[in-house]
Amino acid sequence: MNDSWLANLQWTRNHEGFMRGAQALLALSTVLAVGWAYDWQDELMTVLLGVLASAFTETDDNWGKRLRTQLISLCVFSLVMGAVWATLVSPVLLALALAASAFFLTMLGAVGERYRAIAFGALVLFIYTALSAQGDRAQAVLVAPYLLGGAAWYGLVSLLWAAAWPMPTVRHRLSTLYSLLGEYLRLKAQLFEPVGDIDMSRRRLDLALHNGRVVDALNAAKESLFTRLGSGTPSARLQQSIHQYLAAQDIHERVSSSHESYVLLAKVFARSDALYRCERVLCVLGEQAHKYALAIREDTSPRHTGTTARAIEEMQAGIRHLDPNSSLADRPLRALRALGDNLTALASVFAGAMSGPVDAPTLALLDRQPQTLGEAWSRIRAQLNLRSALMRHAVRLALSLLVAFGVMRRTQDPHGFWILLTVVFVSQPQYSATLQRLGQRALGTVVGLGVGWALIRLFPGALLQAACTVLAGTLFIGTRQTDPRVSSAAVTTLVLLSFHQMGMSQGVIPARLLDTALGSAIAALAAWLILPNWQARHWPRLAAQTLKSQAGYLREILLQYQQGKQDHLAYRVARRDAHNADAALSNAYSAMANEPAHAQLDMVACGRFLLQSHMLLSYLSALGAHRGEAQAEALDSTTLQAAQELLQGLEGLAQALDAGGPIAAPEAAGDSAASTTTPESRQVQNLLLVQLQLANRLLPVLRQQAALLRPAPLTTHP
Repeated sequence: MNDSWLANLQWTRNHEGFMRGAQALLALSTVLAVGWAYDWQDELMTVLLGVLASAFTETDDNWGKRLRTQLISLCVFSLVMGAVWATLVSPVLLALALAASAFFLTMLGAVGERYRAIAFGALVLFIYTALSAQGDRAQAVLVAPYLLGGAAWYGLVSLLWAAAWPMPTVRHRLSTLYSLLGEYLRLKAQLFEPVGDIDMSRRRLDLALHNGRVVDALNAAKESLFTRLGSGTPSARLQQSIHQYLAAQDIHERVSSSHESYVLLAKVFARSDALYRCERVLCVLGEQAHKYALAIREDTSPRHTGTTARAIEEMQAGIRHLDPNSSLADRPLRALRALGDNLTALASVFAGAMSGPVDAPTLALLDRQPQTLGEAWSRIRAQLNLRSALMRHAVRLALSLLVAFGVMRRTQDPHGFWILLTVVFVSQPQYSATLQRLGQRALGTVVGLGVGWALIRLFPGALLQAACTVLAGTLFIGTRQTDPRVSSAAVTTLVLLSFHQMGMSQGVIPARLLDTALGSAIAALAAWLILPNWQARHWPRLAAQTLKSQAGYLREILLQYQQGKQDHLAYRVARRDAHNADAALSNAYSAMANEPAHAQLDMVACGRFLLQSHMLLSYLSALGAHRGEAQAEALDSTTLQAAQELLQGLEGLAQALDAGGPIAAPEAAGDSAASTTTPESRQVQNLLLVQLQLANRLLPVLRQQAALLRPAPLTTHP
């Protein structure tokens, strides 16, 4: 029993939201203590609203960057409250100011994640200020110091917390990354079953979709690391984390690589156990990745049992046992040997992932944040068109809030600002994301009202209810980025307890339910009717970007083979751009699958295009994984021709997709492959040439599927 309790306590302490919730508990309990000590119970709710608004602006930064974020947030908060005060003279002016604020603040998110968080917190504070002012300009002046005070206090606590504990978020993100890599390894292992009746396309699609999650985790870990890099030498702990991140990049490149068609390998080696041994190595490495994830999360050393080494030895022995003079095709056998070498090297990367930090010169990371005001403005200006998903979302949110404000005024609902808050929290740039958030908000509201009602009945004392309010706020802040359902339930409980303490709980439960339903309905209808952001609009552009980034990745790989292996920034950026584009395409496919049928492209063609483009990227990844195994040398003419054909094919198809015109189907699939696979050339082909030929074979298939894609028309309604 004690061991179980300790294990649960350790799991809670290492949870991603624990540290965030702990600092929220400190901030909120201090507010409660001061309020009760000085008999400021009437002002407590306003201060709590300021704390919550400040929590929305919190980003994953070091203490210096967090200080700058908090100062900018307080300035923006002051401007927002000034706008509310100036427009309270007329409901029409207030509604227009709300819509304008929603538009401009949403567009501010184009600058970067930090400013997107500030903009969201400022928009929420606009509604909080209007709610607290109750239509009275004098009241708006009175509540402003409390809102700003609560925001400033939480900002100070967050700042001190970041200075005292800078690394927990880094550990959480690296742990999530290795856990997702472990799942990727498991999914990849399923492709090596030499069984004829499995749905290989389904498994490859699952792998491609999961790859998007891995890439998102890589990006999140990189940003978390970069925000903690200063001008001096990183600390030993930070260097260790960067080393683990770079190892994860290498692991991802190796595990995402392919050396031959899985169907062909299963057919050729159907009577051999070599593929089963490869599958076992991938499964063992997947388990090892999960162990690393747990060790990183708990800040301990992973346990090694020697299973990986034995699995590698058995795999290599099985491959060596295959007779090169048998009836097995020469090309699949060479691909299997390359696969074995890659898995052996992958195990070596795992073995070094948890070792000491690397030297400082290899720690270069790309800063994607704007460096000047001009660059920030150029990012916003680039989004000022109706083809931009952000611009459409900004217009949609502004109009949704106007409609919600009109409903609030029309019904004379005293709690009508909840309709506005629901619209703000539920509305997302994507239709499918809006529906998902709507369901989470509705479920959380119902659960939160039930929990709040039970707490009021169980703990009638004012002090106990105040303590429950603090705990609900702590749970809300701690889970708002990880579990929207729990955070919605927590904030609903907080609202119900707060209104009960102020003696205003009469009718709150039905009002909360009704206002949540109205706000959700408005947001859902807006996502459907007002500039709907159907993924079909973006798919051709995303497909083109995927092909262009793969061409850029190939160029960097060719330089590596000519000049020697170097893990410099240019290569890693090209590799990351290729995987980011692939992830964006897979995420768009997942979102489009949840949209109405009339707004979709040909889902079969999109799925096939996604599979083939991901397979092409895996062939390129194999080239990246094997660079450095031989001395740098000039490429022969046959290899250069194959590389040039692939580059021209990728860039030509990308240009056609960008142009939006018709794409001619290939005259005959496989013509490109036939031109580069003569019997004479097979005798001198190296790994580079083989992988380029495999990639070239996919170009006719990609062109054929791209010809079936037709973007949705630019309309404001379905």
